[in-house]
Amino acid sequence: MRLLSWQSLLLVTSLHSASALPSLVPNIIIRQDDGEPPEEKYFHEPGGDDILGHYDTRFFKGVVTYEERTDTLMHMTRAYLNFFRENGLETWIAHGSLLGWWWNGKVLPWDWDIDTQVNTATLHRMADNFNHTICHYASKDNQTLRKYLLDVNPHARQRDRGQGQNIIDARWIDMRNGLYIDITGVSELNPETEPGILQCKNFHKYKISDLYPMRESVYEGVPAKIPYKYDEILIKEYGHSALVVMDFEDHNWIPELKLWVPDKKRIAETAKLTPEERKKKQDEERQRREDAIMGNSDKSG
Repeated sequence: MRLLSWQSLLLVTSLHSASALPSLVPNIIIRQDDGEPPEEKYFHEPGGDDILGHYDTRFFKGVVTYEERTDTLMHMTRAYLNFFRENGLETWIAHGSLLGWWWNGKVLPWDWDIDTQVNTATLHRMADNFNHTICHYASKDNQTLRKYLLDVNPHARQRDRGQGQNIIDARWIDMRNGLYIDITGVSELNPETEPGILQCKNFHKYKISDLYPMRESVYEGVPAKIPYKYDEILIKEYGHSALVVMDFEDHNWIPELKLWVPDKKRIAETAKLTPEERKKKQDEERQRREDAIMGNSDKSG
């Protein structure tokens, strides 16, 4: 198996400059009980719940506020999309971030990270020419200055899932607080048995015609690529309810504003829950929404 090169490339663009990253922390070995050689996990988080699981340990200084999180994700997304476009690296919005685009072209305000995808050619270019690049970002008004690390997993060329410790191929990390964009590659893993099927290491599968030709759109105010059959992809991943329910994750959709508005009282109550209680609450909420959609569908039928 060929691992990725660690070559770094110095880049300078209109809004970004880049420099090489100093030495990183060593990997942690994940041991298996079945006799397989242990697989090193490259990316690490300070915890495993829905909050601590969305920070990179190297830059984590503590859980940020709601306001800092939404501000971080907005600027991080703009920097990422501009950097990739300016350097000819094809990427597109995926998963929950694609759902946020569907609603209003913005990050879902309850999300803790951003999800994007790349094809194999882009993943290889990232590894060979841009790995460990630090991007210096300035907002249009020059009032916001940030630094982001583009870090490619050395296991990224290994396209099978392995032991599941390295399903994330790369990250774009805010170096102030550790919040990040997850970048996953999609590849044709089984051309003989599944020709034209692209998939990531986490078992998300797409026909080439689901993704291409890419649609040009806008996400968080900057140009972004969107999969061609975005509606089918979203329904398959999240169900019909995700496209119609207007009360979710302690937020209410206000059509007149085209915004998800936080219910601060409910958010404060949720913050008091344990990770297990939050997970149970989320699962129950999703199930209620699905049941409501199915009930309305049966009545209309």
